Amino acid sequence: MRLFAAVLPPDSASTELAAAAHALRALPGADGLRWTARDSWHFTLAFMAEVDEATVPDLTARLERAAHRTPPFSLALRGGGHFGGRALWAGATGDVAALRMLAARSDAAARKAGVTMEEHRHYRPHLTLARAGGEDDLRPYVDALADFRGAAWTVRELTLVRSNLPRSGVPGERPRYEAVGRWVLGGDAGESGGAG
Repeated sequence: MRLFAAVLPPDSASTELAAAAHALRALPGADGLRWTARDSWHFTLAFMAEVDEATVPDLTARLERAAHRTPPFSLALRGGGHFGGRALWAGATGDVAALRMLAARSDAAARKAGVTMEEHRHYRPHLTLARAGGEDDLRPYVDALADFRGAAWTVRELTLVRSNLPRSGVPGERPRYEAVGRWVLGGDAGESGGAG
């Protein structure tokens, strides 16, 4: 199964970002981008691609420990950027160091559970808003996001998400995301949402 560890923004933060994204869709060329659905917005901490079912119990136990070792922290959506001309994203501000630490702990948990991971890269917190078909000029969208500042919220949990890839063959169909485990940050084992 395809899994990733993530921080999910609360509805209030998603509502603020949705308003900013709505304004972006009025810019020239916006109809050529594939906009991500609001209910799929997340900050990926560790992308695990294919994980063997037998590995999941050890992985979830290790992610639970990673969550419990990380106290809750403050985060807010802010500004944006792009990766080449391929992906437009919203950024983060607040205790980004704590978010990076949670990402490092999630990555380490996956590796220790035996999941094959990509090589270590500097973690850049981002929430993908849209993808381009090629090397598009995304600078006008980044410029439009420059003044975006969302309200701060407290990150209180780590979520393990399963990505269900489209199977229908219908053009434009997107992956479906399903939370399969949630763990309270800084919590006790009894406070875990566990894997399901």
